[in-house]
Amino acid sequence: MDLSGQRIVVIGGSSGMGLATARAAAAAGAAVTIASSNQGRLEAALAQLPDACDGTVVNTRNEAEVAALFDRVGELDHVVYTAGDTVRPQPLADVPLEAARELLEVRFWGAVAAVKHAAGRIRSGGSIVLTSGTVAVRPAPGTALAAGAAAAMEGLTRGLAAELAPIRVNAVRPGAVRTPLWDAVPEPQRTALFGALAGRTLTKSIGEAGQIAAAHLYLMENRFVTGTVLTVDGGALLAGA
Repeated sequence: MDLSGQRIVVIGGSSGMGLATARAAAAAGAAVTIASSNQGRLEAALAQLPDACDGTVVNTRNEAEVAALFDRVGELDHVVYTAGDTVRPQPLADVPLEAARELLEVRFWGAVAAVKHAAGRIRSGGSIVLTSGTVAVRPAPGTALAAGAAAAMEGLTRGLAAELAPIRVNAVRPGAVRTPLWDAVPEPQRTALFGALAGRTLTKSIGEAGQIAAAHLYLMENRFVTGTVLTVDGGALLAGA
């Protein structure tokens, strides 16, 4: 793939799937701007990327900061939104309503803000790629809020594809992927958990961030794909059918 001359913004680009996407896009020749909520993670990520890449700290809960990001970037070709806080499984009855609302701020409303302020700057042939998750279609007990946020993102994707055409809007629906979000799980429990998750897929493997990045680049490149939710889960949904 050749992305030479294209400008890509990756929100959530300082770690995991977002950083892998920034790295892959830069390797394909794109000029990449990453946004992160954490200055330390941003600096560490930029140290791993080519010098032509840049980045900024953005609190996606703050619309003014999101707007300022796109004011600074100007015209662009693609936006990838992978930002999201860790959501700990817990029964809905145990979650105060204000806390439940907060859980959707980054994953859903941050994406809404990004699209709102990016869409008018996207050049012909450009696209937006959002992020949901297999929890949208196969939730487990304690994941109702995460499932609701992911399903809302998929509905938003389809609605925006119709509203913003000819800008293309798609989403990637990842399964279990090895990212720093899992670092909070101590060893050896984490290794055991990865083994269990891999066992629930048809490929008997857990996903890697680079595989999600490949899906992002495919959706940037293929101009005949919009309004699509692309599942990248090793066949986990099918295996659990």
